[in-house]
Amino acid sequence: MSGCSGARVEAWKRQKNEGGAAVLEFALVVPILLAFVFGIISYSYMFSVRQAITQAAAEGARAAAVAATGQSATEAVEAVNSALAGYDLTCGAEGLTCTPVTSSCGGESCMQVTVSYAYRDHTPIPNLLPDSAIPATLSFTSSAEVN
Repeated sequence: MSGCSGARVEAWKRQKNEGGAAVLEFALVVPILLAFVFGIISYSYMFSVRQAITQAAAEGARAAAVAATGQSATEAVEAVNSALAGYDLTCGAEGLTCTPVTSSCGGESCMQVTVSYAYRDHTPIPNLLPDSAIPATLSFTSSAEVN
């Protein structure tokens, strides 16, 4: 019987000594796990801004297409600014440029709005991903036929 209790003591001692290994493993894994989590957050925010800029370009083109003569550029910029208000982005500030242009599409007059944002230079979230994973500039163009 004393042999059985000796085996239990040895097993208990081994478990007690392995506590340091668990702490070491945790310390090695946590930085990698946190890098993945913050990378996912950074990439998700970039996609959110990208979608907002795409929508803003479409809103700007629609507003410019229905604007009174001579007001199309002003209406386009106001529509883009309104669409991006939730991100505190304004045309002409903080790396955001808005370019409304009158063009022809299929014999008709069209308004084309390009919205570009220097994302990597102005992101509010620290980027833990390699520069190749996050684009330097997000740029989108949308067109709408003038009626």
